[in-house]
Amino acid sequence: MIRLLTMAAGLSGAVSLSQFPEFSQQYLQRLSGAVDELRGVVVSFDAAASSSGITREEALAELNGSAFQAQLGGNLSGQINRYERLADSYAALKEIEPLQRLTQVYRFNDADLARRTWADFRPAVPVTADGFICAAIGYALGWLALSGLIALILRLFRRTAAS
Repeated sequence: MIRLLTMAAGLSGAVSLSQFPEFSQQYLQRLSGAVDELRGVVVSFDAAASSSGITREEALAELNGSAFQAQLGGNLSGQINRYERLADSYAALKEIEPLQRLTQVYRFNDADLARRTWADFRPAVPVTADGFICAAIGYALGWLALSGLIALILRLFRRTAAS
């Protein structure tokens, strides 16, 4: 029974992780679009600041007069920060293969992009080497996780019975 459960956990992990290469590709496409969209905002703002003879930081500071200006400045500052974060993640992720993206999962850090990617994502049969390797890693992780949990539970019961 335990072997059957650990095999099922392994297969669940394999099926789940085999989808990572395609999910990461779709996330990367959305990331690229978001970076392109935000780049326009940042470039336009920087150009307006430059034509006024001030830096980006000075321009943001000048947007603190009224409540509206402060809110606008906060929004622009947030968009600039998001652009820089997303552009950094995109630059790192676009240069590596899907399997290598497993080591850079922390770069999938935009909750809105990840949520929208997941909402539109449709699982596919993994027919690439990356998909098969991810499936193997997922199988091993699922099998190890359940095996470890079962071993821990059995150890606790053995200690209780021995006491």
